[in-house]
Amino acid sequence: MGFVIGLVIAIGSMLGGFVAMGGHLIVIWQPWEFVIIGGMAAGTFVIANPMKTVVDAGKASVQAILDKVPKRQDYLALLGLLHALMRELKTKPRNEVEPHLDDPANSEIFKAYPDVTKNPDLVMFICDYARLILIGNARSHEIEALMEEEIGSFRKYALKPYAAINTVAEALPALGIVAAVLGIVKAMGALDQSPQILGGLIGAALVGTFIGVFASYGVLAPLAVKVKGVREKQGSVYVIVKQSLIAYMNGALPQIAVEHGRKGIAASDRPTIDEVETATVGGGAQREAA
Repeated sequence: MGFVIGLVIAIGSMLGGFVAMGGHLIVIWQPWEFVIIGGMAAGTFVIANPMKTVVDAGKASVQAILDKVPKRQDYLALLGLLHALMRELKTKPRNEVEPHLDDPANSEIFKAYPDVTKNPDLVMFICDYARLILIGNARSHEIEALMEEEIGSFRKYALKPYAAINTVAEALPALGIVAAVLGIVKAMGALDQSPQILGGLIGAALVGTFIGVFASYGVLAPLAVKVKGVREKQGSVYVIVKQSLIAYMNGALPQIAVEHGRKGIAASDRPTIDEVETATVGGGAQREAA
């Protein structure tokens, strides 16, 4: 929503200022300039990126516009799941814990936290490393290094849309110049026309430059930054899992281990200790009663 509000303010200020200076909005409406620039931008975007990145860029843009980032309740659900799972690892034999990790879709632990299970990659990440802990031969520093490497891979893939959109944003001013040059070429073919007609053609050509610069610095570049911020926040859940499980491997009790994970949450979104205690201890009691 913030992106939409900001875009409305930017466009409104630009058009309002133009009208206040005595400009006529109809002059800016040059649909074929939009077609030329938009088409070239879309074409170069498809040329430069694999189709998977193109599709993911669309998905990432929607997530950025809607601000689809983990909220406080999502962090509480994740910490609650980790606490429940670590408690199982600590108190139950291996043959009773393994079914939860082998088939999380049918696990009562995972089913109790549907907000977490909506992210299958995160569930797989949790299960993979919980299984390594369950085996019992792994050292915590080795698991931590492996986790960091995997999180780095996740981050690299998640930020591909940011790089792709940002590249197009950087190219748009030049594409606007291309559209403007085409307009000037058209105007040169009308040198025998009246100054009024020729001036209109030249003005229409310059709109191409305007569109390219505004679309770059006023739309796509901010969108790319927004995509990066949203994707990085989405990736923070993996860091929480890492810190919690490593703390548990180093001997921390489940309640202390989730506190390590809680500290990995940004201060603005971080739930309090009391909230985490209610979500973990209370959630565990509810499952036992069920």
